[in-house]
Amino acid sequence: MHVAAADREGVFAGFGLPDAPGSDAFWAAVGAPSSVPAEGGGGWVTLFLWRGSSPVTVEFESWSEPVALRRWKDTDCWYAEVSMPERLRVTYRFVAGDVSHADPFNPAGAGGERSVAATPDAPDQPHWPVLGADAVLPVPRTRIRWASERLGGRRTVRIHPAGGGGPVVLLLDGDDWLYLHPAVTAFDAAVAAGDMPPVTLVFLPAKDRAAEFTCRPELWEAVRDELLPLVAESGVTADLERLVVAGQSLGGLSAVYAALEFPGLVSRVACQSGSFWWTPDALRAADPLGGPVGGVIAERLRAGVDLSGLRVAFDVGEHEDRMLPHCEVTEGLVERAGATVRVSRSASGHDRAGWRHALLRDVGWALGS
Repeated sequence: MHVAAADREGVFAGFGLPDAPGSDAFWAAVGAPSSVPAEGGGGWVTLFLWRGSSPVTVEFESWSEPVALRRWKDTDCWYAEVSMPERLRVTYRFVAGDVSHADPFNPAGAGGERSVAATPDAPDQPHWPVLGADAVLPVPRTRIRWASERLGGRRTVRIHPAGGGGPVVLLLDGDDWLYLHPAVTAFDAAVAAGDMPPVTLVFLPAKDRAAEFTCRPELWEAVRDELLPLVAESGVTADLERLVVAGQSLGGLSAVYAALEFPGLVSRVACQSGSFWWTPDALRAADPLGGPVGGVIAERLRAGVDLSGLRVAFDVGEHEDRMLPHCEVTEGLVERAGATVRVSRSASGHDRAGWRHALLRDVGWALGS
């Protein structure tokens, strides 16, 4: 939500920028988006700034509609005051014309075109380093060229033994955790701090998320019969008897589906913002989230299944208002089916920046740490 501001230089003073907007001293003082308490309490007003000559908007990951920045008089200063709720971490980018940009003033990047902002009351995310948008993230040396007969096509799967390696952690949407968010560094730090045992990360990229991560057996047959044998032959220490599947959104849906239908393979899951609204027709519907609460997973659980061997951690963003009912019913049904369940809520919307802490914490919990 855009908050209108009076046309006066003092609008910036409340954010710690007292110098004339557009001056060298002004730009020298600019950093990451800063927040002040909203009038009357109950949230924050956050200042976003852009330096340029052309109109620009700020776009947020799933949380809000885009907000157009206003130009300050005839300067190169463009600004927007955005109303934010309590406890929010959000990915954003600036869009000028057809070109997207990370925030050049914000040291917290998420890939080459995005940055991460957080309100002052958003919890810390231990072990995740602050890296600029142009940072080159570490990529594991060990890689598998996987030509899958069941899935078709070729893909490169990277493997990283954090702390020397151990139980396999299969990261769905693996390329996001390799190239946008530094999971290698974060898991290494978590293991070094004793927050989880040594693990072997397997970064599984998706070619077609809607096909591979919905409730179909082909992906998990391919993981069982093709990918994991290749991991075993890679030369990296990997305990295949203890496998954790970590997935977000459609990946979270797929992880829970695998636990239901392939219990001999998947007995530990870390699920963030699982797409439990999914039905075979949902993606073609005008309102994909408007169908049966809990989708096909809830239907399958109500039909009866014994999940007494399953250990699953559920997390969802507390600002994902329409996702919450689907997740809540699924969480309850999984627990009633006998699984050991952990439920939490992150200070975010449907956003990988908000899932980072839950990923580390819940993988550790799934392994009994």
